[in-house]
Amino acid sequence: MWSGMKAKPLLLALVLLAPLLVYAAEKPLSVSTGSPNALTPPTPMREFRAAWIATVGNSCWPSKPGLTTAQQKAELIAILDRAVALKMNAVIFQVRPACDALYQSSLEPWSEYLTGVQGRAPSPYYDPLAFAITEAHQRGLELHAWFNPFRAHHFQSVSPIAANHVSKAHPEWVRSYGKYLWLDPGEPAVRDYSLRVVMDVVKRYDVDGIHFDDYFYPYREKNSKGVDMDFPDGQTWKKFGASGNRSRDDWRRHNVDVFMEKVYLSIKGEKRWVKFGISPFGIWRPQNPPSIKGFDSYAELYADARRWLREGWCDYFTPQLYWGIMPTQTSFTTLFDWWSGENVKHRHVWPGMNSLNVGGKWQPSEIIDQIKVTRRFPDAGHVHWSVMALMKNSALDNALAHDVYQQPALIPASPWLNATSPPPPKLSASFWRKSLHVQWQNTKGEPARWWLLQSLDHGNWKTEIYPASRLDVYLENATPEAVTLRAVSRVGVLSESAIWQAPK
Repeated sequence: MWSGMKAKPLLLALVLLAPLLVYAAEKPLSVSTGSPNALTPPTPMREFRAAWIATVGNSCWPSKPGLTTAQQKAELIAILDRAVALKMNAVIFQVRPACDALYQSSLEPWSEYLTGVQGRAPSPYYDPLAFAITEAHQRGLELHAWFNPFRAHHFQSVSPIAANHVSKAHPEWVRSYGKYLWLDPGEPAVRDYSLRVVMDVVKRYDVDGIHFDDYFYPYREKNSKGVDMDFPDGQTWKKFGASGNRSRDDWRRHNVDVFMEKVYLSIKGEKRWVKFGISPFGIWRPQNPPSIKGFDSYAELYADARRWLREGWCDYFTPQLYWGIMPTQTSFTTLFDWWSGENVKHRHVWPGMNSLNVGGKWQPSEIIDQIKVTRRFPDAGHVHWSVMALMKNSALDNALAHDVYQQPALIPASPWLNATSPPPPKLSASFWRKSLHVQWQNTKGEPARWWLLQSLDHGNWKTEIYPASRLDVYLENATPEAVTLRAVSRVGVLSESAIWQAPK
């Protein structure tokens, strides 16, 4: 009885002291800013790793029109989760296939690819672009909004055209060409309209980039007799071009040039950090370089893509190099090197790759080798056509995961957009059981877009990249000698390191 009475005060003391013991265990240890000479983590890998998410024809997402809101969200989350699992860092999401919108717009009708009826909003209501941005950013992925600037109606569409579609609101801007409706790029009002649509998204949504693909003037259509038809812009030419000093072909290219420059400058005037990416057909002109043969996009699409790159009217350039490395006439390597040589303004050249060929024409090694070709440049990157290649092809996924995507990668910096380093974060660390609990927060200045955490354990550095919303991590079953943390700005610029070192 006496021993029990003696034990009770001791037990009470331990209970009262427990919060203090926990506090002592979690008391922040030594933290500093600025890297000591003896503590230099490896330079993080830099690479743009993206995939296109096409919505036209329900080719990638949603899998079919008319899915419930919950089903659409689940499919999109599965795509984003696969990207994260593969250590990718961006998606390019098609939001305007043909003067329609996969987001809430006062300018254009809801896309039929959501509900099966153009102009009908999702029910229960949600905004797919806003949802995609939120979910992508929570996973540390950039989201680039992909627009087709001039296609007005796709031949595979099945629902009636909505009353507020541009073909009904402004039929004077629209041309019927083959199986499609097309906005006429020669009309200044058309260029202003498409720019207004793009800037509406830039202003209202937290996108990381705006993206155009290879459709400017349309690919040639044939008539019922199989003869090529010219684009029907005769009246526009007479009104705006014939009296000038350009040929009709040069006038068409000029129309696109004017539009591309204005898009770039308008984006920078509104939100300088939003990247503008262009993905033209992979061959500018045959014989450029001399061994190349194929489609002449300069002459056929009136797309002087080389000029856009040389003028710096984009932040990244993604020529669609959908051919293999070996065929001389369309060699991936030869074309990539040529485009890189035209990059006089030192923008990013991140080619598109036809990953859907894997399992058919190609082995996974073709894509792996193409990625390695791009890594000869320090700001490497690439874009998979399309994300479906990563959702349905386990052989390709395995090859990526076990070869080229073993390490996480930061998106290469774009210092011409903002070279200012963000402030270093405030870092604290405390031991908790068998883990080190690392916590951090933003300091003054622009919030971070990502966090780069590197930990030194038994002489080996490990690198992790976290989204801006993440503010702590438990390094489980680890006894790191040091932890460094750096903020990463929206355009990829790193802060100085905040450093924690284990007590000796």
